Amino acid sequence: MALKIGLVGLGKIAVDQHIPAIRGNKGLELVAGCSPASAPDGILRYPDMGSMLAAHPEIEAVAICTPPQVRHQLACEAIAAGKHVFLEKPPAATLGEAASIAAAAARHGVTALAGWHSRFAPGVESARNWMLARPIKSIQIRWKENVRQWHPGQKWIFEAGGMGVFDPGINALSILTRLLGGHALVRKAALHVPSNCSAPIQAELDMVSERGVPIDAEFDFLQVGQQTWSILVESVAGDTMALHLGGRIMEVNGKAVLDEPEREYPAMYEHFRQLVAEGRSDVDLTPLQAVADAFLVGKLHSAEPYYE
Repeated sequence: MALKIGLVGLGKIAVDQHIPAIRGNKGLELVAGCSPASAPDGILRYPDMGSMLAAHPEIEAVAICTPPQVRHQLACEAIAAGKHVFLEKPPAATLGEAASIAAAAARHGVTALAGWHSRFAPGVESARNWMLARPIKSIQIRWKENVRQWHPGQKWIFEAGGMGVFDPGINALSILTRLLGGHALVRKAALHVPSNCSAPIQAELDMVSERGVPIDAEFDFLQVGQQTWSILVESVAGDTMALHLGGRIMEVNGKAVLDEPEREYPAMYEHFRQLVAEGRSDVDLTPLQAVADAFLVGKLHSAEPYYE
């Protein structure tokens, strides 16, 4: 039987990604959604999660697509009600909240998934295998996009807990930590925070892998023109590998070896379905830890005010 899902939060990411991915999987059924605002067409909407679950006790799992600042409370309430939880990235506003959600899921015997969707990009596993086959000299991340294009009206993103440029930047860090198979250790960081905001609009990170490979990362929320979501890797022997467009394209020595359509959310929802069937959770916090470490060791720089 199909896993019955309720959506918590019906904003842009739910409409663009979650709803199509759920509806495209025969093993899943979208029962209803909740949001204080209007609902997309064809979605049975409730004003909050409590009323949705009360009206539909058949819901077995919830996907939480709200801003990160409120995910912890919602996730813990759903878990206490015996529901599996799928957490849009980042899984919570802080490391402590994310760890608390994972612990609660374990105590109640339900599945929790930290939804690092970029890890499901077509080129990521091939890139990981390429890196495992040779010693690596260096890694560069260039993750730059236009906040006005991709996050219109989302004021929460520049509030405390919204993470600013790390909201998209954590996608790169989720790929990076998958490629490394472990932690990215932040040595230095420069965080550029608009004078009227609480989260950075640009950032530069100096990191190393646990094996000492240097990692240079640049994140920019003010990119105009061509958007850049790339990770560049050089081996000790001089060979190069690159992931572009968030992992959709993989190049080796400058030549494309993989170029496939984006399918991150359908793959991630299938992973969630399998986790529930197997009684397992997947809450890897290494990407969020890298962001938290950047705030801990980073130097703050004042930037021009940001206005949408």
